[in-house]
Amino acid sequence: MARRAGAETYPARLRKSAHRVRSTLRRSGVDYFRGDGSDWIALAGLMLLVPAITCGTLIDPVWCAPTMLVLPIVAGGLLLRPASLLGLYAAAAAALIVESVWLGPYEDGPARVTPGTVLTVAACGFFGLILAQFRARVGVPWRRGGTMLFDLRERIRVQSALPRLPQGWHREMALRPAGGQSFSGDFVVAARTHGGRTLEAVLTDVSGKGMDAGSRALLLSGAFGGLLGSLPPHGFLPAANGYLLRQDWDEGFATSIHLVLDLETGDYEILSAGHPPALQLHAGSGQWEEKAAEGPLLGVYDGAEFDAVKGHLAPGDVLMLFTDGLVEASDRDIAEGIDRLTGEADRYVSTGFEGAAWHLIEACAKDVNDDRALLLLSRKS
Repeated sequence: MARRAGAETYPARLRKSAHRVRSTLRRSGVDYFRGDGSDWIALAGLMLLVPAITCGTLIDPVWCAPTMLVLPIVAGGLLLRPASLLGLYAAAAAALIVESVWLGPYEDGPARVTPGTVLTVAACGFFGLILAQFRARVGVPWRRGGTMLFDLRERIRVQSALPRLPQGWHREMALRPAGGQSFSGDFVVAARTHGGRTLEAVLTDVSGKGMDAGSRALLLSGAFGGLLGSLPPHGFLPAANGYLLRQDWDEGFATSIHLVLDLETGDYEILSAGHPPALQLHAGSGQWEEKAAEGPLLGVYDGAEFDAVKGHLAPGDVLMLFTDGLVEASDRDIAEGIDRLTGEADRYVSTGFEGAAWHLIEACAKDVNDDRALLLLSRKS
């Protein structure tokens, strides 16, 4: 009985040991991919690759040239930490010495270790070490750098999502970063407040454009999203202005326009901080009206005051909020840009404005090297 119990427990112990090994390897692989684990696996693989390349060079230096040692060095610059990278460089240097001794002086013919070979390998090692030190200083391994940037972009996109509106209302938002990049200094935060009766939307244009303004736009969109709905409408822009002043950025200013819309009556208020005016289409007359509220830029000085302008959206009316990249360019002023925008928007009066935001940006500012954003709200007839 004892022997049978031992025989029965041995396979079980073996299975448990194998399961622990698989779990450890899987966990190490996941940690390494995320940049949290040790780099010993990559170091071991590259250290084995160095003698393999050396053997190939000694056997056939024509097809396996000595300069092939740059391959593990370049890979090491991307995968290894600086301390591990120095060990790989020592192995590569030893391999070059062995190859030069075995193949003979470079004057004897081609496929030898020449001074140019040494300079090429050393230059790749130098730039690889700089890259590894930069990654170590930033704390973001190359395997996670792209994932982090993608996550930042998605967070800005999610924070700019507009809430659902009740029946009879249409809303849409279009955003085009400068230069076809993934990051923009323009963003929108919006929320339904007062039990869902009121829509508050803030369109902001951070100083700078593209990647330069993307990090500040992410920080401000999170802060503005927390302020929106937590303060009375007239208290939002003063609070946002104070927040920017506390950041003490070199380029710490931004323009912003704040819309407070009653979804039951259609009455609204607009407050602006140095932002281009809103545009309202009156369905009865077919005319566009500028709604320009007064207020200074955000982040310029403390104690700024922002005056509101009021309006009403009747059935069939349309309201557009936009950033200056859509209407302003080096070869035209903002008045000409607004005329062009309203002229293009007139084409959608008869067919409806669903899907119009993206097309309006394409028609008015397709090749402008600036961030462009357009928020469109319409009350259906």
